[in-house]
Amino acid sequence: MAAPVKNKTRNSQYVGEVKNLVRHGFGLYVYPNRFFRYEGEWDLGEKHGNGKLWMKDGSYYEGEFSHGEIEGNGKRYWAKKGDSYSGQFSHGELHGYGVMLRGKGERYEGEFACGLRQGHGLLVDRDGQTYQGSFHQNKRHGDGQEHYSNGDEYEGSWLLDQKQGHGVMRFGDGSLYEGQWRNNLFNGQGTLIHRSGLVYEGLWRNSHALGGASKIVIEGGDVLEVFQESPFCVEVQLLTEEGEKVIGESGRLLQISAGMRLPDTSLSSAGTPSPINTPL
Repeated sequence: MAAPVKNKTRNSQYVGEVKNLVRHGFGLYVYPNRFFRYEGEWDLGEKHGNGKLWMKDGSYYEGEFSHGEIEGNGKRYWAKKGDSYSGQFSHGELHGYGVMLRGKGERYEGEFACGLRQGHGLLVDRDGQTYQGSFHQNKRHGDGQEHYSNGDEYEGSWLLDQKQGHGVMRFGDGSLYEGQWRNNLFNGQGTLIHRSGLVYEGLWRNSHALGGASKIVIEGGDVLEVFQESPFCVEVQLLTEEGEKVIGESGRLLQISAGMRLPDTSLSSAGTPSPINTPL
């Protein structure tokens, strides 16, 4: 049967229960280096059961131990940075499901492996931006959804913290892009529906449209014959810089300024239009 005892050896100190001259039951042990102090349950000289391990800098672990190792459910606090973790541990590492609160305001709730975010989880940074999805070695990796503080939303594939693969970005201004990504940029086949009404479907490279229209040509010549108070039609064609017809784009706004030819001037027109900026 364990009995209470007070023992000092080689600068260490133990106050608690013993069995067969070893720590067994409940007791307080101060390590020889004086940096660590443990109070809790023992089993034949090993920390086993519930206890609390203090560090001299104010950090601590409180929770379950198994045969000398931090194992099971518990709470870890790092005094220097103000970080804390509550959840599952294995061999002293964050492992399993838990909640990490950073002193600077970041919060993560989800799965861990060997001390790193691994698996599925929810990450909220100090600016309120959120990511929910898969992680690999602390990085966003796999399928996930991110909400940005400016109102943008991305849902799709990630590769080591970068948007990569297929994804959909809904911009705060109402624009939308769906297609392929690489290195956080539009790359590959994709469709952009711009807030102005412009639609481009085709290839992208580093968020620039390949083959997008750069010219609007009025078919039928530069001068059209029209009659007063009579309707008329204007046919236009979108062309690339090389003069090729564009078929994967629509929604461009064409504003026509019309005038009449006079003997002493070439054209009397209505003023300069104000275009809406687009990424094309």
